[in-house]
Amino acid sequence: MQILCLAIAAWFMGWGVGFAQPAPQIGSQASMFNQVKSWMGETHKVSVDEVKIAPLDPRVQVQSCSKSLTVDHPFTSKDTVRVRCADPVWQLYLQVSMPLPPPVQAIAPAASQGKPLTSSASPAVVVAPVSKTVVMPKRLIQRGTVIEADMLEEVSQTGGPADNSLLQSMKDALTAEAVRDLSAGQALRSSDIRRAILVKQGQLVTMTVGEKSGFLITVRVEALQDGRMGEQVRLKNTESGRQISGVVTGPSMVKGLQ
Repeated sequence: MQILCLAIAAWFMGWGVGFAQPAPQIGSQASMFNQVKSWMGETHKVSVDEVKIAPLDPRVQVQSCSKSLTVDHPFTSKDTVRVRCADPVWQLYLQVSMPLPPPVQAIAPAASQGKPLTSSASPAVVVAPVSKTVVMPKRLIQRGTVIEADMLEEVSQTGGPADNSLLQSMKDALTAEAVRDLSAGQALRSSDIRRAILVKQGQLVTMTVGEKSGFLITVRVEALQDGRMGEQVRLKNTESGRQISGVVTGPSMVKGLQ
């Protein structure tokens, strides 16, 4: 068994594992966008034409998927959609928007026209205050800071107008970057953050390969471009000089494409 593992490792370090990706096919991105819009329409009961998807980074090339795409919301917020392909293995995070639902209005009591209500009169409908969870910074977060869990707290609020742009879970902000200075105690909105660059061009990052194949190999490679969570980036083996591709999974972390 030890001999087998060493052989596999040696084979990989020589870059015998093929990471070359098929050339992107025309229409792959459009097809993915159409499937995401259809999924959003069915899931949230909105018109497909009203679903908007933010443009992808020009560096991202959408590969054709031989199987059906899997679409879901990875976070509490509905502004982010994750798209996954099983063959070849890749995933992308998309920023989406859809029309806001009409605000819920309290039913006013019927006008009595100066007359006392009788026992047969219909009572007024009282709408109880709605409690919601919002995310707030514990302290000042400066613009450009990559947000971590100990910087935030979840606070329960009652009342106030409905605002679907407010973050409802800390998970929605983790590893994101503040686009402006964020004050302590200020409820965060999706417009206050953006996906942070977790892998920078020229940086040595850790790449893992083979997790689903029964073995796991970890190597250090050089990033040839910046990348955010879920984006595919080009990498280089500093020893052999061979270029490969990987998907950003965290700060200075990528997963090799198999």
